[in-house]
Amino acid sequence: MDELLTKVKANLILEHTADDALLKSYITAAVSYAESYQHIPEGFYKENPMPLTTEQAVIMLSSHFYESRDGSTGGFFADNTGAAQQVWNTVNLLLRLDRRWQV
Repeated sequence: MDELLTKVKANLILEHTADDALLKSYITAAVSYAESYQHIPEGFYKENPMPLTTEQAVIMLSSHFYESRDGSTGGFFADNTGAAQQVWNTVNLLLRLDRRWQV
């Protein structure tokens, strides 16, 4: 979790530790979303390596949760009404690359 926290903070350009607990909760939610979307057991990434594409999706989604915690689009793209949807589209595309498809 600490490595992901460092990467999320770098993505957000955050240097303080005031929001670390909040960010960890967003990372937990993003990892849970990834596991669910990819049809893998809950907690899978606690004991197994996370593919880089999934890691990037988790970083993006955690950052989105942080920047949009007040319910707005937030962040650099606050003036773009489609920005939030684009984040979800990109996250889902990245997660799809590592998805376990049922045959």
